[in-house]
Amino acid sequence: MALPYLTGQFLVALPGIGDPKFERSTIALCAHDASGAFGVAIGEPFEDLRLHAMLEQIGIGADDVDDATVLIGGPVEPGRGFVLHSRDWSGQDTIDVAARWALSGTIDVLRAIAEGRGPSRWQIALGYAGWDAGQLDAEMRRHGWLSVDTDASLIFDVPPEDRWAEALHRAGVDPRLLSAESGHV
Repeated sequence: MALPYLTGQFLVALPGIGDPKFERSTIALCAHDASGAFGVAIGEPFEDLRLHAMLEQIGIGADDVDDATVLIGGPVEPGRGFVLHSRDWSGQDTIDVAARWALSGTIDVLRAIAEGRGPSRWQIALGYAGWDAGQLDAEMRRHGWLSVDTDASLIFDVPPEDRWAEALHRAGVDPRLLSAESGHV
């Protein structure tokens, strides 16, 4: 039996998830249906890559935009960029995510941001997290992920390094009380 589709929610990796790529991850889930799931990690910035350098690499001037953090969006296709953004802008491939935020993955959104005519709020990430049909459902049944139903302020108002703990707090969970170890008698 498949779990309810969770598009527009956040997945928070619980301790002991069993995959080091996802330890302390928070994923903005953008698509989840019978064929699989797609999300963008929102909690880990690149240490050596920021917006101005990324735009320069692809030939876009960055004079009209503040330099910003670029996130590691996931282990899949780390050279492919995605922008999670407010719903006040739409481009050629923009997807509305459950009327909470939007997702764009083509260069037009980067040009619009650089020129000051893009979405009012945005977060850029390289790569994504993806699951085949039924894979995420199985991982959720094994208690690897917690689904958190909250708004897009987690993306736009909380610093990346605080998003995991904040998502847990919004779900009513104190992250200090979580452990990857189970009790023994």
